[in-house]
Amino acid sequence: MGGGSGWSGVPHKDRRIQPVGRKDQYTRKEEVNMAEAAADFGMEDFASLLDESLGREAGLEGTVIRGTVVSVDGDFALVDVGLKSEGRINLKEFSRAGEESALRPGDVVDVYVERYEDRDGIIVLSRDKARREEAWNVLETKFNENQRVDGIIFGRVKGGFTVDLSGAVAFLPGSQVDIRPVRDITPLMGNPQTFQILKMDRARGNIVVSRRAVLEESRAEERAKLMAGLKEGMILEGVVKNITDYGAFVDLGGVDGLLHVTDISWKRVNHPTEALSIGQTVKVQVIRFNPETQRISLGMKQLEADPWEGVQAKYPVGTKFMGRVTNITDYGAFVELEPGVEGLVHVSEMSWTKKNIHPGKIVSTSQEVEVMVLDVDPEKRRISLGLKQCLGNPWEDFSAKFPPGTVVEGEIKNITEFGLFIGLEGEIDGMVHLSDLDWKMSGDEAVKDYKRGDVVKAKVLDVDTEKERISLGIKQLAEDPFERAADGLRKGQIVTCVITAVQDNGIEVDVGGMGTAFIRKSDLSRERNDQRPERFAVGEKVDAKVTALDTKNRKISVSIKAREIDEEKQAMAEYGSTDSGASLGDILGAALRQKQEETKED
Repeated sequence: MGGGSGWSGVPHKDRRIQPVGRKDQYTRKEEVNMAEAAADFGMEDFASLLDESLGREAGLEGTVIRGTVVSVDGDFALVDVGLKSEGRINLKEFSRAGEESALRPGDVVDVYVERYEDRDGIIVLSRDKARREEAWNVLETKFNENQRVDGIIFGRVKGGFTVDLSGAVAFLPGSQVDIRPVRDITPLMGNPQTFQILKMDRARGNIVVSRRAVLEESRAEERAKLMAGLKEGMILEGVVKNITDYGAFVDLGGVDGLLHVTDISWKRVNHPTEALSIGQTVKVQVIRFNPETQRISLGMKQLEADPWEGVQAKYPVGTKFMGRVTNITDYGAFVELEPGVEGLVHVSEMSWTKKNIHPGKIVSTSQEVEVMVLDVDPEKRRISLGLKQCLGNPWEDFSAKFPPGTVVEGEIKNITEFGLFIGLEGEIDGMVHLSDLDWKMSGDEAVKDYKRGDVVKAKVLDVDTEKERISLGIKQLAEDPFERAADGLRKGQIVTCVITAVQDNGIEVDVGGMGTAFIRKSDLSRERNDQRPERFAVGEKVDAKVTALDTKNRKISVSIKAREIDEEKQAMAEYGSTDSGASLGDILGAALRQKQEETKED
């Protein structure tokens, strides 16, 4: 091997080529020197020398090596890793987001060699990738040993979340966040959490973790411990974990219990969110526990005094109190007398006059109302209240102002098959029965003269405050013609009647304009053969005897037969008797002739 090459006597490790730029950017002079070196040492030795110069022999690319911070300039740090040149690393890679780097010259750090030489002729290093490689090594060890790892949830992705495991990024599926579905994961993000690695693939860079597996394991241990000493009546402290329409689930430390909405407070709670919030710490009492199903029922109101104790003495029947309407239903309204004590005002006790109306049209929620206690049942925890009892009874007020006999005026509100309903003072109605419309006409005929909306006068006949009824009469405004005519009428008197109708069982007659009467078939004649209604005709006049006079019921009873019997007795008294030898025919004949003569003289 000849001289002149400049490499003679120089140790192999010191024979380094200082790069100027890229590997293919060598000057002509350098190429000549390389050629000479190749001639001196042979091509194989030269290739080894070149590999050593470029860092290929050491195989540093893709590995983590230790370096020393040479300087910190601006946003970058210059790190010496013992190679031909130093590498620059952005200071952001040495600190967490939002924090300033505390890196100083002389600090020793582990870095990742991405490329031995970039286009500018310096080595490319990365602190982030070095940290990631370290993390992967640690995670693989823990994964193989089935150990838990710590991490921070820092982002959302499709189907789950991203977790920082000390530099390595893992995927947390949404179903693995918690034992129960979590609506808001915000409180968990940014805070250290413990996870279990479910799957690792270093070649693809995939890590799948689960927080749920850790919780289930811890929960099982705590649950077993809690269940062993759990008893009804115990007072525990827990955290509200989830809220539903029917209650809240409280975490007692490894086991959940249901706090039903009815057991949150003695007062009415329409929805648990009115009294509770997720994450709230509450004190509860175990009111029911089933060891077989491991279901726990909890209560909060049981820790407070029962407001229903002594309720009968606090709210005696007949007293009035102010309350607040808390709930309205189809059958009434609930009124809160004090927190935890409610009474029901049934729809029938809400108004004197408004019937079949929804309670919501009388009162509204949160309205302050005065009520009267009607009944108290401490065992069933029920109080019956009345709203209308705190108002004046309109029937009593009407009775005091308009006693029977008073004339009132009102509008016809309705016409039914049995009478007229007239609107009166106090938003109440009075009824005129069909029989009280007219003295002479029947009710069915008289009602045809009226229609809804007509304003009429009527006389108050009776007021029944208990049954809430007012009886009125229109015909009573005029004098009763029957009473006027009946003044000159007496029982046993003979009256002339006009036949108005002929029926199979008798005839109907008008008794001198005082009203109608019905003469039964058996009263049509003394003689049985003459007791035939068809012998008479409408419009024909007949004489009959008044057998009964009922002024109260306005009823007259008359009989032709009774008149004939009276006439027979009178004739026999005047013209003799059968004992003197005269026959009944002779006596009646004589009486008849006398009557005819009297008629002629008249």
